Amino acid sequence: MHVVVAGAGVAGLETALALDAFAREYVSVEVVAPEREFAYQPLAVAEPFRVGEVRRFPLDRLIEAAGAQLREGRVVDLDADAKQALLADGVAVAYDALVLALGAQPGEAVPGALTFRGAQDRAALAELLDRAMAGELQRLVFTVPQATGWVLPLYELAFLAAEFLTDHLTRGVEVTLVTPEERPLGLFGTRASNAISELLELRGIRIETETVALAWADGTLSLDGGRELTADAVVALPELVGPRIEGVPQDESGFVATDQLGGVLGLTDVYAAGDLTQSAIKQGGLATQQADSVASAIAADAGAPMEPTPYSPVLRGLLLTGLTPRFIRAEGSASVVDTQPLWWPPAKIVGRYLSPFLAEHLGLATTFAEPPDHALPVEIALESPNHASWSAV
Repeated sequence: MHVVVAGAGVAGLETALALDAFAREYVSVEVVAPEREFAYQPLAVAEPFRVGEVRRFPLDRLIEAAGAQLREGRVVDLDADAKQALLADGVAVAYDALVLALGAQPGEAVPGALTFRGAQDRAALAELLDRAMAGELQRLVFTVPQATGWVLPLYELAFLAAEFLTDHLTRGVEVTLVTPEERPLGLFGTRASNAISELLELRGIRIETETVALAWADGTLSLDGGRELTADAVVALPELVGPRIEGVPQDESGFVATDQLGGVLGLTDVYAAGDLTQSAIKQGGLATQQADSVASAIAADAGAPMEPTPYSPVLRGLLLTGLTPRFIRAEGSASVVDTQPLWWPPAKIVGRYLSPFLAEHLGLATTFAEPPDHALPVEIALESPNHASWSAV
């Protein structure tokens, strides 16, 4: 069976690796991607504060090591009847099974604010920090669009900014979080949320919960309900949208509905994994779990001696705080808080095959040897969603 994987990010690489593990003798895998490098993005939030950096690696080496072939190109159209993926340059790529792992595209969520999308906005955020140290900014606000389900990077930015300013002996700068959540990182349970609240208080970071930021202009951040907040600068997480692919059913935001094995609803032998799906939480660890489920379904269909494994998400997050490391695990309504690791390795992206693969082939073993300083790992078992309505969760 010839499997075409569209996209070479976290979900795409994990799919190729899982297929190599599950069905090496039953499938051939071709990865289609326009980029030439794989960027390991977890520490993008740390780059402006000079405590971490995005790592980049040649994509062709990774794909070859994963047992697949790489084709340069971008999938823009799908002929499901002919089982062909059409590329931007007009080339048609035949498949027996197609995996869409094209990710999502970041866009502006709060007009006027600095949208922090990752490494490309490192310099802009570093400039804001320089202005704060020069006494030009006294009120720095970090916020998140209402539609964003994964808010952990917002807290990392606020914690790291507060630590950075303290380390550089900068006084009189107020750091504030504005979030639509009911409680700080409430997704992880009450005990975890309480721990985060204590850390925010210790660092002197204000938080406005159940609040949606609308726009920033002339030193004023407009909030829902007609409220306003004085802010000299605002940093916002992006609003994500899915890339449009002709022939693929997508919702108004460009996301794809899937079943529990990652099959795209309305199509045959077409799967999706990662941020392109309607999963409310766009996060690398969940993307790898979706990819593993997809790979299991394809492997079983190809004749490999295994049963398909439905997607059963477990959310893990490594929160950079700038304080003493604390580890949190939440399952259902119960959560555990400890100063010792509760899961391992404490990688920013935890993938069954991707994490050890990067450690083995790219010299990242030292990355996983011990927890990084100022880190707070958190984990929660999520209920398996009804994928057709997952975006509303």
